[in-house]
Amino acid sequence: MRLTLLISALKVDTDELIRKMHLSSDAVIVNQCDRDSVTEKEIDGRKIVIIESSKRGVGESRNMCIDNSFGDILLFGDDDIVYEDDYEKKVIGEFENRPEADMIMFNFSVCEARRTYVNEGFKKLSKYGIGRYPAYSIAVRRECLINKNVRFSTLFGGGAKYSNGEDSLFLMDAFRAGIKMYSTDTLIGMEEENESTWFNGYTEKFFFDRGVLFAFLYKKSAWLWRLRFILVKKEMYRGEIKRKEANRLMKAGIKEGFELMKKGY
Repeated sequence: MRLTLLISALKVDTDELIRKMHLSSDAVIVNQCDRDSVTEKEIDGRKIVIIESSKRGVGESRNMCIDNSFGDILLFGDDDIVYEDDYEKKVIGEFENRPEADMIMFNFSVCEARRTYVNEGFKKLSKYGIGRYPAYSIAVRRECLINKNVRFSTLFGGGAKYSNGEDSLFLMDAFRAGIKMYSTDTLIGMEEENESTWFNGYTEKFFFDRGVLFAFLYKKSAWLWRLRFILVKKEMYRGEIKRKEANRLMKAGIKEGFELMKKGY
């Protein structure tokens, strides 16, 4: 069984990135920059495919990784992740020991301000527990992902029209496609501390974009999830925007999301 690490990066020195991330498995690196090229190299017996692309958007980048992937297990990564020396062995071991799992979410060391989850033990996930996982936590059997034809949305995330959410939407689409998901407490790396590339406070754009995302995530139930979000998160955005305005913006975003889906997005 072979693991391929799928790395989405933006304007990096790929040789330095390979060293910094402690890469020790096969990999596909998509570096969004101002060039278009494909090169392949071998490092310590590992196949590394480097794709330089002038296209923009994290969804576009991750899909390019998938379309050029190989091996048995795919592990998504970002350019601010540093892996444990034995990450490949740990990931492959989990899949070998858990034949029932199509996709497994792994633990990473993350600063408190950016932490959205901590896995305890090995558990099956429901659709209500998957939205908190970032793409870099996800490992999946390649054959299953390809056969189910699940890809990242190019509407959401860094470099796209709407703010973050491509990770959650990818996982929801995978769940709807029948991919069996589990979480494990196995730690395979750490995220370097940095500022968010998408969160600039609870702005008008934040709430509008969140409405668009909810339409794609929850379909007809988006209106109820919108109300829950407005009420549950009110202490977080208090002082930045009025609740009535946040509610109006999310409703407008949901309507736009439904229109986009009618157009086939």
